[in-house]
Amino acid sequence: MSLLPLDATPGPLPPALPAPTLPAPAPAVSAPAGRPARATPSTAPARRLLRRALVLLPLLLLGVWAAFDWRTVYDSTTRLGAADPRWMLGALFFTCLTWLSAACVRQGALPERLPAGLLIASQFAAGAANHALPASLGAHAVTLRFLRGRGIPLARATASLALYSLVRPIAKTLVLLGFLVASPELLRLGELVPDGRTLALVAGCASLGLVTTVVLVTAVPPLRRPVRTVVRTALTDVRLLHTRPARVLALWGGAAAAPVLQATVIWCVGVALGLSLTWAEVTFAFLAASTAVGSVPAPGGIGPVDAALVLTLVGAYGAPVDLAAAAVIGYRVLTVWLPLLPGALVLSVLVQRKVL
Repeated sequence: MSLLPLDATPGPLPPALPAPTLPAPAPAVSAPAGRPARATPSTAPARRLLRRALVLLPLLLLGVWAAFDWRTVYDSTTRLGAADPRWMLGALFFTCLTWLSAACVRQGALPERLPAGLLIASQFAAGAANHALPASLGAHAVTLRFLRGRGIPLARATASLALYSLVRPIAKTLVLLGFLVASPELLRLGELVPDGRTLALVAGCASLGLVTTVVLVTAVPPLRRPVRTVVRTALTDVRLLHTRPARVLALWGGAAAAPVLQATVIWCVGVALGLSLTWAEVTFAFLAASTAVGSVPAPGGIGPVDAALVLTLVGAYGAPVDLAAAAVIGYRVLTVWLPLLPGALVLSVLVQRKVL
């Protein structure tokens, strides 16, 4: 029995303490559009290792190529030792303009505006990659990485590469026809023109390649959707680009200027060596040779274009064999070997700074 008095009833109970509130979970942060999601800790070492390998890959390719083709460097240096330095500086100047023309074509193939400095640097780096892989695959791969890094969708970036590859041969052919109309006497190819059997063989190979591509796209279902998307995007961008005069000028003007600038480099080197051919003859010979064998999948066109150009200069215009070969070798030194090491270093820097 309790000893407490009955009237000592207890007071009201104290109010219940509020239940502790848990912090709301933080909302998941999605990656910005056009940028890849942040790597998890488990994949970060692998990504760093891959990026380091990409940084060193251009230098490795440079070393391998130089080891296999060292005699070209030696012969070029020996032949060009007595060249006129003033004309060689002029050839170097026009070589630099070729990278600017390539950047103009790349910008003209896209509706979006690209940073001019990075675009020119990417094309300079793409030149080093272009001479390591056949059929311009190296340059296209570098440009595709650059466009993706600028936030360009994959379909539009791929469509711009296709437009770039299509416009350049069309513009070169138009320039070649323009030379023929303006100076018909330049057409002195004679026996260099292939016979009907050779032309039929070339046409058959081209038709076979086209039919094979169409059959693959039609018969392989995984290829249909991406190809359809790229074609639709390319047609839309072509209509859009040709409503902007600045893009039209950059696209077609840059594509038409590129082969003329390359031929001017050869002419300057030839003048420096004492080759007595006019600028129109050298330019027409380069246009004809590169159009005839430019589709051969050689790295940077080295080999087939060189042989065809020397054959055209000697057989059509009577240039001495040694001077014609030396002019072509000098052209390759200025456009391939001289910028190869700086281009590889620029490519490595762009990869390291995540521009590519």
